[in-house]
Amino acid sequence: MIIKNIIPSSLLGRSIIIIFVPILILVLITSIIFYQTSWSIISKRLTESVVADINVLVKLIDKNLTTEAIMIAKEDFKMDLQIQKNSNIKKIVFKEQRGILSKRMKQSLINLRKPFAYDLSNIDQGVKVFIQTSNDLLIINVNKKRLYSETAFVFLLWMIFASVLLLFFSYFFMNKQIRPLKRLAIIAETFGRGLDTPEIKSAGSNEIRQTANAFNQMRTRIKRFLKQRTDMLAGVSHDLRTPLTRMKLQLSLLKDEKAKRELEIDINEMTAMLDSYVSFVRSEAPEPIEEINLNFLIRETIKNIDKKKFVITFEEVDKVNTSGRPLQLKRALQNIVDNSIRYANKINIKILKENDGCIISIEDDGPGIPKKNFEDVFKPFFTLDPSRNKLKGESGLGLSITRDIIRAHGGEIKLDKSNFGGLKSIIQLPI
Repeated sequence: MIIKNIIPSSLLGRSIIIIFVPILILVLITSIIFYQTSWSIISKRLTESVVADINVLVKLIDKNLTTEAIMIAKEDFKMDLQIQKNSNIKKIVFKEQRGILSKRMKQSLINLRKPFAYDLSNIDQGVKVFIQTSNDLLIINVNKKRLYSETAFVFLLWMIFASVLLLFFSYFFMNKQIRPLKRLAIIAETFGRGLDTPEIKSAGSNEIRQTANAFNQMRTRIKRFLKQRTDMLAGVSHDLRTPLTRMKLQLSLLKDEKAKRELEIDINEMTAMLDSYVSFVRSEAPEPIEEINLNFLIRETIKNIDKKKFVITFEEVDKVNTSGRPLQLKRALQNIVDNSIRYANKINIKILKENDGCIISIEDDGPGIPKKNFEDVFKPFFTLDPSRNKLKGESGLGLSITRDIIRAHGGEIKLDKSNFGGLKSIIQLPI
């Protein structure tokens, strides 16, 4: 769980980790191996060289060539040599020091076979080495450059710098590769909300290009299918109105009142069905995207309802502004309100903001819908009336059209039981 929280959620972040973590591990392993091998060998050779020079100085002093030893130490060995007469090394106490340099100094100084001590506490000022001769104490300050190689640290710095540089280039190139994928996600989301989108230009790696081409083909097929469906319904609705009009004319000439009433019922039923088809076709027609005030849109939807016959309350918890197709959204709201008016006397509408969207709830005190049919009523041509009496205004397309419009705007509609005992419609829309 902790690792899951640390790992970034974006594809770019995870790609950088996939690239950089192996490089980081490689740098660490290389540094450890270099420290344990190359740096150890370099330290050993440097200390052995310094101790060999110190051995030369000790031998010169043993031969009473003190002046020559001091000059050689300063001019040739980069050492400062001091001699304390009648001093004992036992008086000098230093804290035990760790590290490869300290270890190599100790191993090399043992070869002198003389009492010794050394101080690495201030290596920038040099390394102090104390050698006990017969009666005197030699204090040798060895220049830092004789024992300390900066090449190793330059090598490590270059490795770190190269890793950081590689990380920067990885981020730069991965960001360029992922950019078409981000554009694809934005266009897919926009198209999923029912908005018109341009074709995606093929860019990036072969896999991203294939995905973009597949999306473009899918987009073309979906738009073609929607156009064919709309054109077919529009054509059917138009073609059926002509014979229906002739039937109405012939009906007016009938003298049999009983047969006339029965035919009028059938004709009115067919007229209601055709009106539903036309309404469905209109919902599919293109409409420009506009800024919408949903509070105003709801008030416009309910303003023509007879307030004496129906009790309608509108709770405006929040002012909600969004974008979309106003005529379609108004048609969707009108379908739900018309259903409530058809079966109920009391209607309550409420609008409020929630997270990144808004919720519109419409509930009534009508007979409601059985819970098992909550999903069925959104199917085209489904009606709860067994007789399918279209004189009530039911065509089975109202809620289907409403759901199509809401989903085309990136939202969703659900049904629930109302607090008044009837039906509650819950519309969720993005802002």
